[in-house]
Amino acid sequence: MSTVSREDFKRAMGSFGAGVTVVTTSDAGGRLFGMTATAFSSLSLEPPLCLVCVDHRAACHAAIEASRRFAVNLLAQEQRELSNRFASRLEDKFDGVAYCLGDATGCPLLEGALASVECELHEVLAGGDHSIFVGRVVRAAAHEGAPLVHWRGNYVRVVQD
Repeated sequence: MSTVSREDFKRAMGSFGAGVTVVTTSDAGGRLFGMTATAFSSLSLEPPLCLVCVDHRAACHAAIEASRRFAVNLLAQEQRELSNRFASRLEDKFDGVAYCLGDATGCPLLEGALASVECELHEVLAGGDHSIFVGRVVRAAAHEGAPLVHWRGNYVRVVQD
């Protein structure tokens, strides 16, 4: 049985256009964490569950496990700079970024996001070099606009018919 190369797998997965999110949380001391993620999905309506996949090496990983809460900010088309910022290795990714703390979880909610979903950690599943964080949705909000979409290593525009 042959195994697929890392490069072939990444290239194939990149062919799936995905909405771009920024996953946020905070620790007990109030320190904020955030990371860009495209591995996000709704999971269940009853109860309301969603999931996000986070690399074990990401600072957000340990913070989500410890705080047992997170928020997912679905980025709007004009927020590509935020996507790049939260994908970087900047020390303070929130410096100069407009946000408020969510009423339900206290996690940062990014201003101008297309939608936000606040979650309490429901379950953690193993997923290779990532953990699959399943969140019970405790608050969700959506706003008008078009989504930021990532496809084959680039951002693409969504055209509505």
